[in-house]
Amino acid sequence: MFELVIKDVAYPLNFGMGFVRKLDKSVNIPVDGLPGVKKDIGLTYAIMSLMDNDIVMLANVIDIANEGQNPRLTKAAIDAYLEDENTNIEELFDKILGFFKSANCTKRTAARVDAALKEAVMTETKN
Repeated sequence: MFELVIKDVAYPLNFGMGFVRKLDKSVNIPVDGLPGVKKDIGLTYAIMSLMDNDIVMLANVIDIANEGQNPRLTKAAIDAYLEDENTNIEELFDKILGFFKSANCTKRTAARVDAALKEAVMTETKN
């Protein structure tokens, strides 16, 4: 369990199986060779989006990770926190990505996405 502190209130964020299931279902792609079959890839997509500094994905991830927790953040509170000029957005992206990299249910996917990104950068640099 991780916490995000906003205005001296600690909000728990859970990157467990419920989080993974909900996030994964948010994006899916067709499976080659299997008509009508789709693979859920929301977790992978979210990690890539966070690495690309997608602020909307950041808000969505915080909201889903706080779902079912007490105290509960509202979407309006998350948006206000992200809009606040005193919020260090870069640090927040790093912290949330750090949660993905260390939570048991997400760390293998995060490592795979990170390795693929590094490989793509190395390939791009060579060309």
